[in-house]
Amino acid sequence: MAGLSARFELERHGNGANLASMEGLRGFAVFLVFLVHFADLVRPWTGSGSIGIGVLNTLGLAGHTGVDLFFVLSGYLIYGSLISRPRPFGPYLQRRLQRIYPTFLFVFVVYLVLSLALPAQSKLPTEPLALMMFLGSNLLLLPGILPLEPLITVAWSLSYELFFYLTVPLLIGGLGLRSWSRAARCWLVGALALAIAAYCAVFTGHVRLIMFLAGILLFEAMAARRRVQLNAAMVVGALLIGLIVTVVRPSGSVGYALRTVCLFVSFFVVCYGCFVRPGSSVARSFSWTPLRWLGNMSYSYYLIHGLALKAAFMGMAWMWTPTALSPTGLVLVFVLMFTWSLVPASMLFLVIERPLSLAPGKQARVPSASPVASR
Repeated sequence: MAGLSARFELERHGNGANLASMEGLRGFAVFLVFLVHFADLVRPWTGSGSIGIGVLNTLGLAGHTGVDLFFVLSGYLIYGSLISRPRPFGPYLQRRLQRIYPTFLFVFVVYLVLSLALPAQSKLPTEPLALMMFLGSNLLLLPGILPLEPLITVAWSLSYELFFYLTVPLLIGGLGLRSWSRAARCWLVGALALAIAAYCAVFTGHVRLIMFLAGILLFEAMAARRRVQLNAAMVVGALLIGLIVTVVRPSGSVGYALRTVCLFVSFFVVCYGCFVRPGSSVARSFSWTPLRWLGNMSYSYYLIHGLALKAAFMGMAWMWTPTALSPTGLVLVFVLMFTWSLVPASMLFLVIERPLSLAPGKQARVPSASPVASR
């Protein structure tokens, strides 16, 4: 255990109890993302109309909230590090890019090699100019914010992260937010979130950006002198409501905006409840050591787990003709696939991410929360 702890624990600053639940929330978020890809890839082994397919559909839909939780935690940490004191933009951006690119570039190269080796699975355009534009846009992390196809499917969220990294310093500096009262900043951020949600409900758009604003409000709430104490039932209830609304899946741009607003409130309450009472049963549950370790390597896991699952299911299909599995068989496959996905993710974290992006002496004075926020 001591050997694993030395590899998967990260240096902490500030309130260790709060940071423990934050790490666990990050692990929970990436596990939700795993559910999305597992539910999609295991479908050939489920019978149509079976109970299993219904459970998988539910898990897959609930899993989509994992990225939203990442955005909340990212908003909390990045905004918190910038609003607390002025920071030169150049070093700040350099640190953010150092946090993103080493691991991303390694996985990007892996995808390129596999695309060339397995042309039937490749997303690469055959026309040279189109290929150059495809690779360039992916290297600049444009797919997601822009309607472009990502080479690494999950990398669309990195474009949201980068957009937030670039805009939040401009928002703070341009409006002089450090000189505003906390209440005034909260009113501004709340109004901005409602305006974005209303616009996206009518015209569609990137409504999930408001999840970063939930993180900003979370920081302001935690920095306030008077804090509201939430009990475990309220925190768990908020989490269940957010997941249920996502599973119900309201239709249309209005329904999607309402779903996102619901998650905005839900994840704010969940995170606030854990941070304001680090000794509560919910916060201690999210502080479970294996969950925290998963959270600490969540960026590596996030980028590589889809490829690992795809390879495992391709091998499974080669060895066994897809056929409906029993509920027990599905559970066994679920456990095996999740366990397997931890192997390449751990290697990527230990060999690439930790030494190149989390090197001692180069860490920001805030804990890691989203796959790429902080450290």
